[in-house]
Amino acid sequence: MLYEQNAGKPATPLEAAKFAGLGSAAGPFAVELSSAKKYGFLSVEGQKLALTERARRAIAPQSEDDKINALREAILDAPELSEVYNFYRGENLPDETFFLNALKERFHVPPGKIPEFSTVFNDSVLAAGLLDETGDRPRLIDIGRDTSPRKGPKTGEAKTLAATGESCFVMQPFAAPLGGYYNSIFKPAIEQTGLHPVRADADIFGTGKIMDQVWRGIRAAKVLVAELTTRNPNVFYELGLAHALVKPVVLVSSNEDDVPFDLRHIRIILYDMSDPFWGQKLIDKVADNIRSAIDDPEDAIFRVSDE
Repeated sequence: MLYEQNAGKPATPLEAAKFAGLGSAAGPFAVELSSAKKYGFLSVEGQKLALTERARRAIAPQSEDDKINALREAILDAPELSEVYNFYRGENLPDETFFLNALKERFHVPPGKIPEFSTVFNDSVLAAGLLDETGDRPRLIDIGRDTSPRKGPKTGEAKTLAATGESCFVMQPFAAPLGGYYNSIFKPAIEQTGLHPVRADADIFGTGKIMDQVWRGIRAAKVLVAELTTRNPNVFYELGLAHALVKPVVLVSSNEDDVPFDLRHIRIILYDMSDPFWGQKLIDKVADNIRSAIDDPEDAIFRVSDE
């Protein structure tokens, strides 16, 4: 409206409403204005609304990346949308029922607003090119952790780091290149959370039966990380032990084909090695998921129905 009918110049809310063919700036139009401010498309100059530089890039892009980058910035700046995006980025979105439950229980969206929020979120990430729909399930493309300043945590968000001395056991192949991820990816991610990283060959193998020590390492861990890429049989055996012990496990894979069908309903971090920043993104995401597992273990536990 401001761009097309007012040459991009500032206007009062009432003037903007008239450009849209309305007689008042109240009601649904006021909600639209509020959303535009939240997304960083409108700013207030005196008593007038003004298009931001981000809005101009979205409306009249001057390069191939202008519009998509403006939309992505908007999502990361909208507190509620960015909270949901950052939680699931790099992962498959859960089935609708589980997603709607998460909006209520984890993100505290009022029940009456959940259907609308879900629609806005899906439409927003799709428009911003953040939704990969080529696989069996839609996946949020990871553009990295939002590091902009945030307000204090809401009730229900991560409360504390791990207690001193608690461990995170890493289950992964030892052969290169995956074996090298322990020092380059998993160890720094785990250390961000305050847990002590442990891997069988590096930290607990010694004299005695190997599996006894693996068992003790898994049993003692507060959280575990499993690298599923290449479907390594030892990793899956150890993962079975962890699930039998009802331990929270963060699942990681470079592709969905290496994730057994039985596990695809659980949160899985999928990383893309063609992304030049994949390593740092994976470190951040693993750390985020470990913190989430510390705060809310049920999200990372595999449970089998008794029915």
